Amino acid sequence: MEENVNKKETDLSKQLEAILFWKGEPVSIKKLSQTLRKPEDEISLALKELKEKLEHRGVSLLWKDDEVTLGTSKDTSELIEKLRKDELVRDLGKAGLETLSIIIYRGPLSRAEIDYIRGVQSTFIIRNLMIRGLIEKIPNPKDQRSFLYKPSFDLLSFLGVTKIEEMPEFLKVKEEFEGYKNSQETEIKNEEIISQDQSPLEEQIEAVEENA
Repeated sequence: MEENVNKKETDLSKQLEAILFWKGEPVSIKKLSQTLRKPEDEISLALKELKEKLEHRGVSLLWKDDEVTLGTSKDTSELIEKLRKDELVRDLGKAGLETLSIIIYRGPLSRAEIDYIRGVQSTFIIRNLMIRGLIEKIPNPKDQRSFLYKPSFDLLSFLGVTKIEEMPEFLKVKEEFEGYKNSQETEIKNEEIISQDQSPLEEQIEAVEENA
Protein backbone atom coordinates (compact mmCIF):
# COMPACT_ATOMS: atom_id res chain seq x y z
CA MET A 1 0.00 0.00 0.00
CA GLU A 2 2.83 2.41 0.99
CA GLU A 3 4.62 1.59 -2.29
CA ASN A 4 1.52 2.55 -4.28
CA VAL A 5 1.24 5.86 -2.39
CA ASN A 6 4.90 6.68 -3.09
CA LYS A 7 4.49 5.78 -6.75
CA LYS A 8 1.40 8.03 -6.94
CA GLU A 9 3.36 10.97 -5.46
CA THR A 10 6.25 10.31 -7.85
CA ASP A 11 3.93 10.31 -10.86
CA LEU A 12 2.39 13.57 -9.64
CA SER A 13 5.80 15.19 -9.17
CA LYS A 14 6.70 14.23 -12.74
CA GLN A 15 3.51 15.83 -14.00
CA LEU A 16 4.25 18.98 -12.01
CA GLU A 17 7.80 19.11 -13.36
CA ALA A 18 6.49 18.79 -16.92
CA ILE A 19 3.90 21.54 -16.41
CA LEU A 20 6.41 23.96 -14.84
CA PHE A 21 8.93 23.25 -17.59
CA TRP A 22 6.31 23.88 -20.28
CA LYS A 23 4.93 27.04 -18.66
CA GLY A 24 8.33 28.61 -18.07
CA GLU A 25 6.82 31.05 -15.56
CA PRO A 26 5.52 31.04 -11.95
CA VAL A 27 2.34 29.05 -11.40
CA SER A 28 0.19 29.11 -8.26
CA ILE A 29 -0.47 25.95 -6.28
CA LYS A 30 -4.18 26.67 -6.68
CA LYS A 31 -3.82 26.68 -10.47
CA LEU A 32 -1.82 23.43 -10.41
CA SER A 33 -4.51 21.92 -8.20
CA GLN A 34 -7.22 22.92 -10.67
CA THR A 35 -5.20 21.71 -13.68
CA LEU A 36 -4.43 18.28 -12.25
CA ARG A 37 -7.68 18.01 -10.27
CA LYS A 38 -5.83 17.20 -7.07
CA PRO A 39 -6.16 18.70 -3.56
CA GLU A 40 -3.74 21.55 -2.83
CA ASP A 41 -2.12 19.69 0.08
CA GLU A 42 -1.40 16.76 -2.28
CA ILE A 43 0.13 19.19 -4.80
CA SER A 44 2.30 20.70 -2.05
CA LEU A 45 3.60 17.27 -0.98
CA ALA A 46 4.46 16.37 -4.57
CA LEU A 47 6.23 19.72 -5.02
CA LYS A 48 8.34 19.06 -1.93
CA GLU A 49 9.29 15.70 -3.41
CA LEU A 50 10.20 17.39 -6.69
CA LYS A 51 12.29 19.99 -4.85
CA GLU A 52 14.28 17.22 -3.13
CA LYS A 53 14.80 15.34 -6.42
CA LEU A 54 16.22 18.47 -8.07
CA GLU A 55 18.62 19.41 -5.24
CA HIS A 56 21.72 18.11 -7.04
CA ARG A 57 20.63 18.98 -10.56
CA GLY A 58 21.20 21.98 -12.81
CA VAL A 59 17.56 22.97 -12.36
CA SER A 60 15.88 23.76 -9.04
CA LEU A 61 12.35 24.40 -7.83
CA LEU A 62 11.82 28.02 -6.79
CA TRP A 63 9.04 28.52 -4.27
CA LYS A 64 7.71 31.99 -3.37
CA ASP A 65 4.52 32.46 -1.37
CA ASP A 66 1.87 30.45 -3.23
CA GLU A 67 3.75 30.23 -6.55
CA VAL A 68 6.39 27.86 -7.89
CA THR A 69 8.57 27.79 -10.96
CA LEU A 70 11.66 26.06 -12.32
CA GLY A 71 14.93 27.97 -12.32
CA THR A 72 18.64 27.35 -12.57
CA SER A 73 20.49 26.09 -9.50
CA LYS A 74 22.96 28.21 -7.53
CA ASP A 75 25.87 26.12 -8.86
CA THR A 76 25.07 27.10 -12.45
CA SER A 77 23.99 30.71 -11.83
CA GLU A 78 27.30 32.24 -12.99
CA LEU A 79 27.27 30.20 -16.19
CA ILE A 80 23.67 31.13 -16.99
CA GLU A 81 24.33 34.81 -16.22
CA LYS A 82 27.25 34.80 -18.68
CA LEU A 83 25.13 33.11 -21.35
CA ARG A 84 22.33 35.59 -20.72
CA LYS A 85 24.64 38.56 -21.22
CA ASP A 86 26.12 36.99 -24.36
CA GLU A 87 22.58 36.50 -25.67
CA LEU A 88 21.69 40.12 -24.99
CA VAL A 89 24.64 41.51 -26.91
CA ARG A 90 24.42 39.06 -29.82
CA ASP A 91 23.39 40.58 -33.13
CA LEU A 92 19.62 40.88 -33.25
CA GLY A 93 19.44 41.62 -36.95
CA LYS A 94 17.60 44.46 -38.63
CA ALA A 95 14.13 42.99 -38.08
CA GLY A 96 14.84 42.28 -34.40
CA LEU A 97 16.15 45.79 -33.73
CA GLU A 98 13.20 47.30 -35.58
CA THR A 99 10.68 45.30 -33.56
CA LEU A 100 12.48 46.00 -30.29
CA SER A 101 12.52 49.73 -31.02
CA ILE A 102 8.77 49.70 -31.70
CA ILE A 103 8.11 47.95 -28.38
CA ILE A 104 10.43 50.33 -26.49
CA TYR A 105 8.94 53.53 -27.88
CA ARG A 106 5.32 52.44 -28.48
CA GLY A 107 4.74 49.68 -25.94
CA PRO A 108 2.89 48.10 -24.40
CA LEU A 109 1.24 47.00 -27.64
CA SER A 110 -0.17 43.85 -29.19
CA ARG A 111 1.40 41.66 -31.85
CA ALA A 112 -1.25 42.86 -34.30
CA GLU A 113 -0.19 46.47 -33.68
CA ILE A 114 3.48 45.54 -34.15
CA ASP A 115 2.59 43.78 -37.42
CA TYR A 116 0.63 46.86 -38.51
CA ILE A 117 3.51 49.25 -37.87
CA ARG A 118 6.12 46.99 -39.49
CA GLY A 119 3.90 45.93 -42.35
CA VAL A 120 4.92 42.28 -41.95
CA GLN A 121 4.21 39.36 -39.64
CA SER A 122 6.31 39.46 -36.44
CA THR A 123 5.49 36.26 -34.54
CA PHE A 124 8.92 34.62 -34.76
CA ILE A 125 10.81 37.85 -34.04
CA ILE A 126 8.69 38.51 -30.94
CA ARG A 127 9.29 34.93 -29.79
CA ASN A 128 13.06 35.42 -30.25
CA LEU A 129 12.99 38.62 -28.20
CA MET A 130 10.97 36.84 -25.51
CA ILE A 131 13.45 33.94 -25.35
CA ARG A 132 16.30 36.41 -24.91
CA GLY A 133 14.45 38.08 -22.08
CA LEU A 134 14.41 41.46 -23.80
CA ILE A 135 10.62 41.84 -23.74
CA GLU A 136 7.78 40.45 -21.64
CA LYS A 137 4.10 39.92 -22.23
CA ILE A 138 1.22 41.09 -20.06
CA PRO A 139 -2.54 40.45 -20.33
CA ASN A 140 -4.39 42.73 -22.74
CA PRO A 141 -7.11 44.52 -20.71
CA LYS A 142 -9.13 45.09 -23.89
CA ASP A 143 -8.94 41.52 -25.15
CA GLN A 144 -8.32 38.58 -22.82
CA ARG A 145 -7.45 36.40 -25.81
CA SER A 146 -4.27 38.37 -26.59
CA PHE A 147 -1.26 39.89 -24.87
CA LEU A 148 0.61 43.18 -24.89
CA TYR A 149 4.39 43.33 -25.18
CA LYS A 150 6.65 45.70 -23.27
CA PRO A 151 10.39 46.05 -22.49
CA SER A 152 11.67 43.76 -19.73
CA PHE A 153 13.61 44.78 -16.63
CA ASP A 154 16.62 42.91 -18.06
CA LEU A 155 16.52 45.14 -21.14
CA LEU A 156 16.36 48.30 -19.02
CA SER A 157 19.30 47.06 -16.97
CA PHE A 158 21.29 46.22 -20.11
CA LEU A 159 20.55 49.66 -21.62
CA GLY A 160 21.59 51.35 -18.38
CA VAL A 161 18.28 53.13 -17.71
CA THR A 162 15.99 52.94 -14.68
CA LYS A 163 12.82 53.61 -16.66
CA ILE A 164 11.89 53.56 -20.32
CA GLU A 165 11.36 57.35 -20.42
CA GLU A 166 15.14 57.77 -20.00
CA MET A 167 15.75 56.36 -23.49
CA PRO A 168 17.31 58.88 -25.94
CA GLU A 169 14.69 61.27 -27.40
CA PHE A 170 11.95 59.08 -25.96
CA LEU A 171 9.12 61.63 -26.20
CA LYS A 172 10.09 62.75 -29.71
CA VAL A 173 10.27 59.23 -31.11
CA LYS A 174 7.08 58.19 -29.30
CA GLU A 175 5.25 61.17 -30.82
CA GLU A 176 6.54 60.21 -34.27
CA PHE A 177 5.19 56.67 -33.78
CA GLU A 178 1.86 58.08 -32.64
CA GLY A 179 1.76 60.43 -35.64
CA TYR A 180 2.52 57.57 -38.00
CA LYS A 181 -0.23 55.47 -36.46
CA ASN A 182 -2.78 58.30 -36.68
CA SER A 183 -1.84 59.12 -40.29
CA GLN A 184 -2.21 55.49 -41.29
CA GLU A 185 -5.62 55.24 -39.64
CA THR A 186 -6.72 58.51 -41.31
CA GLU A 187 -5.49 57.24 -44.68
CA ILE A 188 -7.48 54.05 -44.32
CA LYS A 189 -10.62 56.00 -43.36
CA ASN A 190 -10.15 58.38 -46.31
CA GLU A 191 -9.80 55.45 -48.68
CA GLU A 192 -13.05 54.03 -47.35
CA ILE A 193 -14.83 57.40 -47.78
CA ILE A 194 -13.48 57.84 -51.33
CA SER A 195 -14.59 54.34 -52.17
CA GLN A 196 -18.07 55.08 -50.88
CA ASP A 197 -18.22 58.42 -52.76
CA GLN A 198 -17.19 56.81 -56.02
CA SER A 199 -19.64 53.95 -55.88
CA PRO A 200 -22.68 55.91 -57.27
CA LEU A 201 -20.52 57.22 -60.14
CA GLU A 202 -19.34 53.73 -60.92
CA GLU A 203 -22.96 52.58 -60.99
CA GLN A 204 -23.82 55.36 -63.50
CA ILE A 205 -20.89 54.42 -65.74
CA GLU A 206 -21.93 50.78 -65.66
CA ALA A 207 -25.51 51.76 -66.55
CA VAL A 208 -24.33 53.86 -69.53
CA GLU A 209 -22.13 51.01 -70.76
CA GLU A 210 -25.03 48.58 -70.52
CA ASN A 211 -27.36 50.90 -72.54
CA ALA A 212 -24.73 51.68 -75.18
